[in-house]
Amino acid sequence: MNEKVKSGLAIEAQGLIKRYDEEVLAVDGIDLAIEANTIYSLLGPNGAGKTTTLSILTTLLEPSAGSAAVCGLDVVKQANEVRKHIGVTFQETVLDDALTGRQALDFHGQLYQQSKAMRQAKIEELLVLVELEDAADRKIRTYSGGMKRRLELIRGLMTEPDVLFLDEPTLGLDPQSRVRLGDYITDLKQNQGLTLMLTTHYMDEAQLLSDRVGIIDHGKIVAEGTPSELIEQMGADVIQVEGQGNSDQFVAVVKELPFTQEVSAVNGVIQIGVASGSRRLVEVVSVASDSGFRIEDISVAEPSLGDVFLKYTGRQFRD
Repeated sequence: MNEKVKSGLAIEAQGLIKRYDEEVLAVDGIDLAIEANTIYSLLGPNGAGKTTTLSILTTLLEPSAGSAAVCGLDVVKQANEVRKHIGVTFQETVLDDALTGRQALDFHGQLYQQSKAMRQAKIEELLVLVELEDAADRKIRTYSGGMKRRLELIRGLMTEPDVLFLDEPTLGLDPQSRVRLGDYITDLKQNQGLTLMLTTHYMDEAQLLSDRVGIIDHGKIVAEGTPSELIEQMGADVIQVEGQGNSDQFVAVVKELPFTQEVSAVNGVIQIGVASGSRRLVEVVSVASDSGFRIEDISVAEPSLGDVFLKYTGRQFRD
């Protein structure tokens, strides 16, 4: 672990832009300031710019404009140095199924010119971390999806990185495997001092794991904060309403109600942030009727990061 990046900013970006041609602006002026030893989740719908941003920060793509630094090193001018400080787990599985788990880790260490003794010690340590020691000498083709993701995770740790980038680390895993991998990710931050930046489609995962969250849409960061800060903006409870009729009039009247804290209307879904939501249902239904809006579905629940995501992007994740 590099002593210089145990504190301060581990990841920085100013005015980051990536343009593929005149038609496609994948990243549009992103600013980031991510403290060391934190877990930062970048959330957004498909095509929002998440993977492009990670690709720039991991030196796989050069930005069209702006600047970025990881561990204080410029990702363009000092790309080779940046790579010495980072680990990356890609969204797609990139493992050679003909190798054993142990061989995959050993070859990765050789690429980084680690000594045999260092590789062997690190491999044993990491296999225990993710409970793969009993499967280490089996061919990767015999591994389950969860085992492969855990192997990819520790392969990224072979070089003792200061910053670990995880692109959809739990995509496609069963719930039990997702929980276990989430535990490993938390442990890396708490006990090994890593900074982790991840993308995920799972709102519960981001809410549970993250110190801070950035929501990206159309290449821009549209909301940022701790999960609790973002959720608190929604109100103590969220009444969600769907129906037919004069929704604009309904929303306008609801906004003026004394108990309303927040209102958003996206893609036919109206979310009303209130205190003591169950007590306000009758009043909301009455206002809807008076406004010429026929309610077809109504529910009340404590707000979640998914509600925040819907508010800012107008889309819902599909697991």
